[in-house]
Amino acid sequence: MKQQTDNELLALLATGDESSFEALYQRYWKKMFVIASNRLDHPEDAEEIVQDIFASLWHRRATLKQHLNLPVYLAVSVKYRIIKVLGKQRLQQRYVDSLPADNRTDDSTQEWLAFDELQEQLAVYVAQLPEKCRLVFRLSREEGLSQKQIAAKLGIAEKTVESHLAKAFKVLRTKLASFMFTLL
Repeated sequence: MKQQTDNELLALLATGDESSFEALYQRYWKKMFVIASNRLDHPEDAEEIVQDIFASLWHRRATLKQHLNLPVYLAVSVKYRIIKVLGKQRLQQRYVDSLPADNRTDDSTQEWLAFDELQEQLAVYVAQLPEKCRLVFRLSREEGLSQKQIAAKLGIAEKTVESHLAKAFKVLRTKLASFMFTLL
């Protein structure tokens, strides 16, 4: 395959020949990657561009012109993809720059602590549920059992399981809503 011209490989590619695709990939991926990585800050972006172009080439293999100037086609594809990535990066940067300075801080630790506090409070509220209601809720949420499985395990009707879950959700929703209000 290495001796074949681009046009011969494109003709084979149009028939779905994977080895011709591999040959074209080996012939051009490094050149394309170098072009893209010279223009972009992150090599991952350059790699993604090259992968996308080759994926597009494979998907469009049946409709490509047989006498396509492949190096020019690939270079232009890289150029337009770079422009697209740079435009997206500029847009993202403009958005970040438009945010007030106090909104740019990393809230992940604070969010994690609030989530942890919420989980602790939920455990307290679940412990306050009536015994059967608590048992049904835990089997449903902690063990992932279906209403049918819970009914069989506890020897009660599915409607009773449904009733216990509805009661638990109502109580927890009310208590958690008031708790969430205190977090704000």
